[in-house]
Amino acid sequence: MADTSAGGGRWLTGWNPEDEDAWHKGGHRVARRNLVLSVLSEHIGFSVWTLWSVLVLFLSPDIGFRFDPGQKFLLVATPTVVGSLLRLPYSYAVTRFGGRNWTVFATGILLVPTLLALYFVQRPGTPFWVFLAIGAVAGVGGGNFASSMTNITAFYPQRHQGWALGLNAGGGNLGVAAVQLIGLAVISVAGNTHPSYVAAVYLPLIVLIALLAAWKMDNVDAVRTDPGAQREAVRHRDTWWISLLYVGTFGSFIGYGFAFGLVLQNEFGATPLEAVGYTFLGPLLGSFSRPLGGWLADRLGGARVTFWNFLGMGAGTAVLIVAAERNSFGLFVAGFTALFVLSGLGNGSTYKMIPAVFAKAAEDEITSGHDANGAFARARRLSGAVIAIAGAIGGLGGAAINLAFKLSYADGSGSGTPAFLAFLAYYALCVVVIRAVYLRRRRAGSADPAGATREVSRV
Repeated sequence: MADTSAGGGRWLTGWNPEDEDAWHKGGHRVARRNLVLSVLSEHIGFSVWTLWSVLVLFLSPDIGFRFDPGQKFLLVATPTVVGSLLRLPYSYAVTRFGGRNWTVFATGILLVPTLLALYFVQRPGTPFWVFLAIGAVAGVGGGNFASSMTNITAFYPQRHQGWALGLNAGGGNLGVAAVQLIGLAVISVAGNTHPSYVAAVYLPLIVLIALLAAWKMDNVDAVRTDPGAQREAVRHRDTWWISLLYVGTFGSFIGYGFAFGLVLQNEFGATPLEAVGYTFLGPLLGSFSRPLGGWLADRLGGARVTFWNFLGMGAGTAVLIVAAERNSFGLFVAGFTALFVLSGLGNGSTYKMIPAVFAKAAEDEITSGHDANGAFARARRLSGAVIAIAGAIGGLGGAAINLAFKLSYADGSGSGTPAFLAFLAYYALCVVVIRAVYLRRRRAGSADPAGATREVSRV
């Protein structure tokens, strides 16, 4: 392994995390350093991406904004859509420019939507379309996830990727809870008429993390991919099955993260302080549970963990329906919090399925007489491409959740039950897909392509 400065920044050449000697002699320290900085950058990216889930609670007639519930749900859905679509080019960008170089850029550009939000929330009477445009620009924070995850995949051996990817994503997901805690602090100290304070907190943090990434991160030649990696990945049916599952896990996490405060306001008439006071807990616990989902998947198998996880999410959604019908605020918050935890677990276990599926394909190639190095290198390239594709499609699930709430509350009934019924049906579909596509493969006698090692009869 060599350290060079070619290509506009430090490049580690000959990096191979599967080399046991190199890994124990110092490779693990390099990987850990890059992981820590990747988590910090992704954390800030998620906070900026979900900034409007907090700011929208401030946009009331008290400060000169008269937006109806439908407009507010549309506003929080907009960055979700843009951030999801940006995940594909962001994932490719890190393979083109290097993890360090792209992280510096992707972190620094967060200043743009943050400054725009800071300025316009202080301008009463600003047209709604201006806020939609600013929300769209905030979508750049969502793209950070794909480039960060693709980059970290190259630093860790396959046996540690479930943990590493879970920790990386979980630390990033904490940005959802962090921005809501900042919103809670602002409302508690300064009241609900100063949304600009929330945005102002992030300006120095963005600058600091960009500088740290430029100073301490590395580019890795192993992360470079052929331009056609994503085109090759879309031809694999597992790419689409996993993307469908990720809509249910990550789509739920980010969609509920954006919508929870607004749902409490529309379902129970909660004040901004009450809404923010409860909304941070779910994303916080869901972020911590994501590494646990990866850890469980490393040991029990991604398909098995994800299967039981969706059963739990279905039960949690049923609790929400009951709570809404009984007008039980406490039960409703408890059910939503459980859904956040389960969606976090599912995020980790579903992502573990990606490298496991392609590692199994590489093993099959080697058994057939193909070169081992080439097979595993191809598996890594495809894993990175699928991470981007699944991340993009999964994020769009978050937008679908917000649009479902928009439609559910549009009739003036004040009930989100129609949306919850739609979510319940989707979780049932995911259970069927996992059972039919992944768990039954083992019953037929093949090796588990999604990381599990035990018999399906024990599921």
